[in-house]
Amino acid sequence: MIEWVIKIGGSLFPNHAIKLAEALEGQNCLIVVGGGEFANLIRKYDSNIGFSNDVTHETAINSMDILAKLLNDKLAFTELSASFEEAETISSSGKIPIMLCSNIILNEESLKHSWEITSDSIATFIANELDSNILIATDVDGIYNKNPSETDAKLINEIGVRKLLSFNESSIDLMLPVLLEEYGFDCYVVNGKFPDRILSIIQNENCEFPYTFINNQ
Repeated sequence: MIEWVIKIGGSLFPNHAIKLAEALEGQNCLIVVGGGEFANLIRKYDSNIGFSNDVTHETAINSMDILAKLLNDKLAFTELSASFEEAETISSSGKIPIMLCSNIILNEESLKHSWEITSDSIATFIANELDSNILIATDVDGIYNKNPSETDAKLINEIGVRKLLSFNESSIDLMLPVLLEEYGFDCYVVNGKFPDRILSIIQNENCEFPYTFINNQ
């Protein structure tokens, strides 16, 4: 069994993403990589010109695959996985699987084709399929009461899924709390620029640092 699905945000790529992945060596986890600047460029094109939901969904997930392949290229202890079965096999061999999401997501009818679905929700879907815990590593300390770039923004240390359903927050996608409630999952949102924070959480150590815990109570 794969214990953790770690979503490494595309905003951390390349240097912070590589550093974080290197710190995960030896951990029982699977990595999902966000689409980063590639997906943001598609979003920009869509905003300016307008493309179909199907093609923007597909190309954004293709962007995740691109960064997954680039990340895997820098690591000796990981292997690309195109299916859940393959991920389990890779994990059993002692390596960490990095998921190629397009192979399993593009025909998944439960995930609607829109910008409300990003790598956050995709990683949570994968965690549910694998019966794993979910942690989202991003470029900020967690979820804030307003945009983190605003000077008076305050970090939310813990928030319930139901409250998050009506919470307009930019550091996670809009579908994430819906899926967390549906699956009955808790979730951690952590700053991936500090790999020791991620390790502390997945190793169940004292976590005396800023992060957000989304609880499903």
